[in-house]
Amino acid sequence: MHIATFNINGIKARLPRLLEWLDETQPDVACLQEIKTSDDTFPVKDIEAAGYGVIWHGQKGFNGVAILARGQTPVEVRRGLEGEVEDEHSRYLEADVNGVRIASIYLPNGNPQPGPKFDYKLRWMKRLRDRAAEIWAEEVPAVLAGDYNVIPRDVDTYSVKAMADDALMQPESRAAYRRLLNDGWTDALLTRHPAGGVWTFWDYQMNAWPRDAGFRIDHLLLSPSAADRLADAQVDRDFRGREKASDHAPVWVKLKM
Repeated sequence: MHIATFNINGIKARLPRLLEWLDETQPDVACLQEIKTSDDTFPVKDIEAAGYGVIWHGQKGFNGVAILARGQTPVEVRRGLEGEVEDEHSRYLEADVNGVRIASIYLPNGNPQPGPKFDYKLRWMKRLRDRAAEIWAEEVPAVLAGDYNVIPRDVDTYSVKAMADDALMQPESRAAYRRLLNDGWTDALLTRHPAGGVWTFWDYQMNAWPRDAGFRIDHLLLSPSAADRLADAQVDRDFRGREKASDHAPVWVKLKM
C-alpha cells in the first residue's frame, strides 16, 4: 500500500502538478496539506476524473487538508482536533482506507517565536498527541502523515545556523515531536535514512532549490502494526524542480499488506 503526503501549497494554483504526480506515481492514498481553498471551491471533479475519491477540510486562502484514495472514497473518521473549541483552522482530517487509519496533518508553523503563534503550535502538538493516543488504543494500522513544521534533528536541515531561531527547530518543538516517537510511533523516513541529509522542503527564496538548501519537515509516523509492514519510505524529490511546483516535495511510505 503506497501512502503519500504532499503539501501542495495551493491546490488550484498547483492542480496541473498534482494531477501529473498522481498520474506518474499512482499512490493508493495521498494526504494533502495547505490546499488553501474553501470547501465549496475544492476541485473535486478534477480529482475524481484522475481516479480518486476524496474528502477535504477547507479554509479560504489558508491551511486546509484533504485525503485522496485511488478507486474509492476515504471513510471519514474525524475532522479537526478536540481541545480548543475556538480553533477554526482547518489542519486535521482522519479517515479509514483499506483497513488503515490515515490522518492528514498540517501542523502550525509557529513563527515568529516566542509569541502567541508559537504557543498555539505547542498546544496543537499536545492536542495531536492526545488524538494519537486514542488511535493507538484502537490497535489499528495507522499512518499520521503531513507537514509537521518540525525539523527533528540537526542533520535534517542544510544549515543549523540559518534555522537556529526558527520555530521549526526550537527545543520545545523538537521535544513535542520526540514525545510522539517515545509513545511508540515510528518516523518512516528516519527509519530508511537514519543519517539524515534528506530534505522535503526548499523555500522559494534565496535560490534554495538550486542550492539544495532544504530541510525535512514532512513526516509519516507509523503505528506498531503499520511499522511492522514498512517496505520503503522515500521523497519524490524531482517534483520540486518542475515548473510552478510546490515548495514541498511529496513523501511516501509503502506498507506490505
